[in-house]
Amino acid sequence: MLFRRWFQVLLPVALFGAYGTVAVARQQRMETSGFDLGIFEQGVRGYAGLGAPVATLKGTGLNLLGDHFSPVLAVLAPLYRLFPDARTLLLAQAALLALSALPVARLAVDRLGPVRGAAVGCGYGLSWGLWSAVGFDFHEVAFSVPLTAFAVEALARGRWRAAVGWALPLLLVKEDQGLMVAAVGVYVFARGRRWLGAATVLAAVGATVLAVGVVIPAYNPGGRYTYAASGSWQGGDPLVRLLLPVGKWRTVLVLLLPTGFLALRSPLVLLAVPPLAARFWSDNPVYWGTGQHYNAVLMPVLFLALADGLGRLLCPERRLTARPLPGRAVALVPVLVPVVAVLLFPATPVGSAPPRLADARAVLATVPDGARVAAANRLAPQLTGRCTVSLFPYLTRPGQDAPWGRPTAEWVAVLDRPGDFPLPEAEMLRARAELTGQGYREVAAGGGVAVYRWSSG
Repeated sequence: MLFRRWFQVLLPVALFGAYGTVAVARQQRMETSGFDLGIFEQGVRGYAGLGAPVATLKGTGLNLLGDHFSPVLAVLAPLYRLFPDARTLLLAQAALLALSALPVARLAVDRLGPVRGAAVGCGYGLSWGLWSAVGFDFHEVAFSVPLTAFAVEALARGRWRAAVGWALPLLLVKEDQGLMVAAVGVYVFARGRRWLGAATVLAAVGATVLAVGVVIPAYNPGGRYTYAASGSWQGGDPLVRLLLPVGKWRTVLVLLLPTGFLALRSPLVLLAVPPLAARFWSDNPVYWGTGQHYNAVLMPVLFLALADGLGRLLCPERRLTARPLPGRAVALVPVLVPVVAVLLFPATPVGSAPPRLADARAVLATVPDGARVAAANRLAPQLTGRCTVSLFPYLTRPGQDAPWGRPTAEWVAVLDRPGDFPLPEAEMLRARAELTGQGYREVAAGGGVAVYRWSSG
């Protein structure tokens, strides 16, 4: 009992330190990006100022509620008001991801014992899905990870109302989280709580339809849900669309591999099917893969399924059949989980950061607080805390009519090596060369960064 209590405390604390250190170091090295850390900082900054979550990086006056239904971001507003910096979001994400280890470790220790349970908990903290999220800025899905973890733990313990209570707030995180809430409802329904399960499914469907069909279009400049096209039916065989190309199966393999495929021994693993199927249905290959933040919310489902499934194998009183106990090889699987997690550990993406950080920061300091600045993707989150930032090269010089999506910018901050986002590098360099002809003059340069200011003369 003492080990269980201390491990539940120490593991999240240690993970918070690790996640937070990596995330803040990336920001300090200018390896974060406007898409998406800068966008989310602008939204939270809007809430902190008691205004709308406007993100000028996405377009002139664009309210983030017209992009995704994520009102949960307002929870960070008080913290950001005290500490107005992009690192506040990164540390908040680190805390949320670390917190999700508590229910995973708790169930694993209860079902598998202290040694095996601790191994599963550590393996979860090292899982590639969480570290991929840590290595790619901040995203609202960070809220989904602990909520899902606590909900699935409650399901494993047969605490149906608690599971629904943890799941329902997912509807405020993002419109696609209704799939997980509906999955929880179906699970509860299948386990005999018919009314509670059915009500949960209806709530998930109703909230998702309301968000996608009413709220988001109301705030969207085009009056529509932008991402509907990526999931629209385009004809053909639906099974082919879901199952091919084979890269989708690589994702399934890498998801199950850290659990030694023993997550398949628990019905809890079925909760991962709806969100994964929705990603595979999309025509955007980014959603199919193992990068960025898309798999973070699946990690607690799979590792809790591992604890539950292996617990069914190792504990005769919890098993569904009278088969003999498994051999020593299966019993050792939890001990190998951290090893597999390390082997699958994702490489932290490194962007085209400036070569001399001190000089680069000195150049950026020439941009005054409150300025309207068009910044390169890698420079944007260095400025979003104190300026109105748009994305270079999408800008309109002062005095021109500013079409939607191209905010007016008096200042421009660019990189000598801009990378290939949002346009190929050659086009980015060409846009920089054209600045002088548009009335901008270079006022500071160094460390791989240059700052321009518009001059009416």
